[in-house]
Amino acid sequence: MLRAVYRAAWWLIAPLAVLRLIVRSRRERGYREHIGERFGFSAARVPEDDAPLIWVHAVSVGETRAAQPLVDALLAARPDARILLTHMTPGGRAAGEQLFGNRVLRCYLPYDMPHAVRRFLRAWRPSLGLVMETEVWPTLIDECKHADVPLVLTNARMSARSFKRAAKFGAHAREVFGGFTRVLAQSPSDAERLTSLGARNVSVLGNLKFDMASPPGLVARGRDWRRAIGTRPVWVAASTREGEEELVLEAFAALKLKNAVGSAVGSAVDNAVQDAVEDALLILVPRHPQRFDEVAALVARKNLKLARRSKWAPAAANVSAAAPHEGVRALPQDVNVLLGDSMGEMGAYYAAADLAFIGGSLLPLGGQNLIEACAVGVPVLIGPHVFNFTQATADAVAAGAALQVQDPADLARALRELFNDKPRRVAMAGAAAAFAARHRGATGRTVDVLATLLPERASASLDL
Repeated sequence: MLRAVYRAAWWLIAPLAVLRLIVRSRRERGYREHIGERFGFSAARVPEDDAPLIWVHAVSVGETRAAQPLVDALLAARPDARILLTHMTPGGRAAGEQLFGNRVLRCYLPYDMPHAVRRFLRAWRPSLGLVMETEVWPTLIDECKHADVPLVLTNARMSARSFKRAAKFGAHAREVFGGFTRVLAQSPSDAERLTSLGARNVSVLGNLKFDMASPPGLVARGRDWRRAIGTRPVWVAASTREGEEELVLEAFAALKLKNAVGSAVGSAVDNAVQDAVEDALLILVPRHPQRFDEVAALVARKNLKLARRSKWAPAAANVSAAAPHEGVRALPQDVNVLLGDSMGEMGAYYAAADLAFIGGSLLPLGGQNLIEACAVGVPVLIGPHVFNFTQATADAVAAGAALQVQDPADLARALRELFNDKPRRVAMAGAAAAFAARHRGATGRTVDVLATLLPERASASLDL
C-alpha cells in the first residue's frame, strides 16, 4: 500500500518538480537544461558498444568529489569498461565534467518514477550500479532488481537522525534497504544502523573521502596566494551555506575587536599579536556558486573591504587545477574578505590558510566534509551540527586535528586562541595530516568488492 501511495505521489510531484527546476534556473541556468533526462529520455550508449557499463550516481558536488578516487581506480582497473556518472544537480554535473572530462559518460538520474527509471535502464544497460552515501530511491532499487542490475550502496552512511526517521517505516524500510545487492559502509555504526533497517551483505570499508587528494599543483597555487597575501593571519570559512555567512561574519567581527580576548585564555595578549589578529584575513567560500553575488553584497553591507578571487588572480581560472599559478599580485592590506568565487579550488583555499572552519555546521544542516582540509594539513574548526559527518568529526577531534565550536562567539574565541598559540596550531596541523593519512585505503577495498559483481574481462582480472 505504501509503495502504491509513493508512486502515485510522484505523478503529482513531477509537474511541480519541473516548475521548481525552472524557478531555480533563474539563479543557476543549468537547472533548465537536459530536463528530458530527468524522465529517462537520455541519449543511449553506442548500440554496437558491448563494453560493461559501470554506473555511478553522485547526487551533487560533495558526492561527486568523493567518488573521484573510486572512478579513477575503476577507469584504471577496467579499461575495457565504460563509466556513466549521474547527478541530480547542475553543480554535481559541472564537478563531474571538471574532474573527468570526456573520460566518462554523464546524464541526470531520472525522477523515481517506474517508467522513467525503466527508460534509463533500457537506454544504458548498466552491468553494475553504484549509488553514493545516502541515495535511497525505492523505485530505482525495485527496477534495478527486476532488470537484474546489481545495485551497491557505496561509501554508505546512516546518521542517528536519519535512522530514526527511516525506522518509522518498519517493514517497508526493511524491504527497501534489503533491495541493495551490497552495502559498503563507512563505519561500524553506519553498518549497524543499515543492518537494522534491513540491509544485507553489509561490509565496513572506510570512507572514500580519505582517499581524496588535492593535486600538488593546486596546493602549490594556494601557497602562491599565501605569499601574495603576506604574513597576516588567514582563516578560511569553507562550504558555507545560506544564513551561515552572517554568523561567520559575526565571528569575524568579534575576532577583530580590540581587547576582545576570550575568557578561556585568561591571560593578556601582547599588543603586537593583538594587532596582527585585528589584521586577519577571511577567505569566504560559499558552497553554491549561484550565491557568490549574494554573499559579496552581504560583505559590503558589513562595511568590509572585499576582493574576489576571480578578479584578484584571474589568470589562474584558466589553467588546470593540477598546475600552480605564478606571479599573483599582492593582495591589498585593506582587504578584509577574499571571496572564493571559483569552482574546484578548495585545496588551494585550504593551502592559503592557517586555520579552516568547515561550513554547514553552525546551522542545523549536517556539516560538510572536513577530511580535505585535514589532508592539506590545516587545523580544523567545525560547528555543533555535524550529523552528516558524525564519525569523521568525532575521530578528527579525538586525534587532535579539529576543535568543535558551538556558536559564532565560540568560533571567534577558538580562532583567537589558535592564532595566538603557534605551537598548538602547528601540532594540530601535524595531527590533521596524520589523521587523514591513517584512514586511507577505502578505494582499494571497494574495488576488490566490486570485482566480484562485474563481468570478467576476456584476458585479465580486475585489480589495482
